[in-house]
Order: sequence, then structure tokens, then C-alpha cells
Amino acid sequence: MDKLFNSNWLIRLTALLLAIALFFYVQSENDSTRSTPSDQQADVIEDVKLEVYYDDENLIVSGLPETVNVGIEGPTPIVLREKLAKDYKVFVDLNSLLIGEHRVTIQTENFSEKLQVTLYPPVVNISIEEKVTKEFRVEPEINTRQIKEGYVLKSMIVEPRYVFVTGAKSVIDSINYVKASIKAEDGITQSFEQQSNVKVLDRDLNKLDVAIQPESVKINVEIDEYNREIPLTLKQTGQLPESVTINELSLNQESVKVSGPQSVVDLLNEIVVEFDLSKLTESGDYEVKIQKLESPMKLSNEAVTIHADLTVAEEVSEEETVEVPISDGNADEE
Repeated sequence: MDKLFNSNWLIRLTALLLAIALFFYVQSENDSTRSTPSDQQADVIEDVKLEVYYDDENLIVSGLPETVNVGIEGPTPIVLREKLAKDYKVFVDLNSLLIGEHRVTIQTENFSEKLQVTLYPPVVNISIEEKVTKEFRVEPEINTRQIKEGYVLKSMIVEPRYVFVTGAKSVIDSINYVKASIKAEDGITQSFEQQSNVKVLDRDLNKLDVAIQPESVKINVEIDEYNREIPLTLKQTGQLPESVTINELSLNQESVKVSGPQSVVDLLNEIVVEFDLSKLTESGDYEVKIQKLESPMKLSNEAVTIHADLTVAEEVSEEETVEVPISDGNADEE
């Protein structure tokens, strides 16, 4: 037994086992330390409103974000309290800055001194410009492809016709279009009115960040059937009575309005009105129907009046006779 304990191999084996056991004990202690909750905590407060101090009556500031994210790190109770209480403030004070380009640092206020505060972003590039207000005329617009075939846009009237646009001078100078767009379904066939928001755009049709007063306008849209005035041509037919001589025949109108699809109406050059001369008996006005057109074309009036100036020869129905006195042979002689 003594020989066994005095063996060098046994001593070495025991030492190795003790070393292994010590290693796992230390490792276990380290893991236990890491898994123990700390009294320190880090968190991020998202979308904190950025307050801006400047002369907003006369100046415009661009380049500032509306919100920032705030990272806070410190004792857990204080971190939790700051998130719940929300007594802090994130701001930039621009009152001392002149018109131009600037790089400014965002500041904080009312955070606990025991917290480490980090802003995202911490600094921003801004531009301070003169505030300008200018009057612009509003141009209405509509997609004419939404108007049904055979109908046309007659007019669009905006009320009010002008709006006031306020913004940075460089932005106001870049305005190319002030528009109000009509939103409608396809197949428009009748007039209507619509309230529409005003859009302010640059030459590349980018929407500009400006204030508009008023923000919307009323648009009166007038829709009508497509029509054209087509000349009337008088065509004489039939046989004129022998006793009648025409001094003048004239139409009471030179043209008639034809409505229908533009592709069809535009093919018309004239409309012929036929008048039967055999009906002429005396001077006066004669109503004549206009020949109907192919559907879907329509006429503004279906008849026209023809004024006839005639000379009618008088006809002798009985022969005139002359009575001759018969002499009396028994007349007294002188």
C-alpha cells in the first residue's frame, strides 16, 4: 500500500485531476459572474422631437430632422426613470446664427448627470434663408383620356384663382408649376365640380416643401358633347311652276351645329338642304327638314327656314268682250 502512494505516477495523476477540477471551478465562477444582472443598462429612446429655436417669422431653416434617436447608458433605475418621465429636451438654438450654411451640434437638457447620453445624429448641416411669400396662379389639370369619346372639355374654372406660397427664397425662386389636379373615374360625360389640393412643383416636377394658403381650391369642370358648326348648302330639286319666277331663295342660317364623336364629325364639310321647287306658290317662308345624319351624330335643329322672293304671273280665266251700240233707223232727224 505504501508503495502505491509513493509511486510518482500516482502523484502525477492526482495533480492532473486537481488541476482539471480547479479549471472547471474557475470557469464556472466566470460564467456565473457574467450571467449575474448588472446595475448598469444601455437603451435607445427613438423618435425624440427636435425642438428648434429661431426667428420663424422671417427665416426658414432647412436640413434639420424632425426627430432624433437618443442613446442613454447608466444605472438601471435612472435609465428606466428617464424613459418613463420624459422630462428631457433635445434642441438646437439658432438665434445667434446669420443667413447661410451652418454645421450645428444638437444639444440636450434635463438628462440625469449619471447617464451617458449619445445623439444620433449628434451634428447636422443646415441652411438658414429668408422667408418669402409670393402669389401664384393655380393651373387646373385633368387627364382628358378619362373623358368619354364624343365629349370634350369646354373649360375649367378655379376658385380662388390665386394662392399664396411661403418658403425659403431659393425654393420660391425654383417654383415652375402651381397645379390642382382633378381626380375622376373614366368615362366622364357631364360637368361637375371638385375640391382639389394645390401642388407646388419645380421644373422637374419635384414637390417643393412650402406652405400654401389656401391649401385647396374648388374646380368647376364643364363637359359638353363634341360639336362643330357645319355649313349648309341649298340644293334645288323638282320643277318650278310655269307661272312662278324666283327672284331670291335664301336660308335663315348659314350653318348647323353637329354633335358626335370627333373622328366622325370632323369628316363633314357641308350639309345639303334639298328644297322642292314645285312647292313654290307665293313669296314667303318655307320650313324644310334637314336630312338626318348617321348615328351617333346629332343636329342642333332638325329644320331650317327658306325665304322665297317670287314673281307670280296672273292667269286670264275669261276673255274680255266689248259691247258695240246698235244704231236705231227710226231716229229723229234734225
